[in-house]
Amino acid sequence: MKEKEKCFQSLKERALLVVSTFNSIEGLSCNPAQGAMYCFVSIDLPPKAIEAAKKANQTPDTFYAFQLLEQTGICVVPGSGFGQQPGTYHFRTTILPQMDKLKHMLELFRKFQEKFLTEYK
Repeated sequence: MKEKEKCFQSLKERALLVVSTFNSIEGLSCNPAQGAMYCFVSIDLPPKAIEAAKKANQTPDTFYAFQLLEQTGICVVPGSGFGQQPGTYHFRTTILPQMDKLKHMLELFRKFQEKFLTEYK
């Protein structure tokens, strides 16, 4: 039973870290993870990024996800695959990596987002 509790506590800590980190990054917001091993993150995309996505013949969230993957190696799932509301952009990411890897991934994400906003604002 202790191992189960330890596992749940670890997932809870990782979920809180992911949510708080994404909420501290400009242009991103994340609702608390509720019973899932992933989070949906809302992206406030600048018009210039939306236009670049159209030129690339991609949905804006797919464009964002591919830019993230190409520049950092981080793989997320675009929200357009989940039926998001028109004009809103999201991605889904997991909370499963171990804490040290998760912290590293979140730092890479922060740097990517800063660079992305600088390029497309």
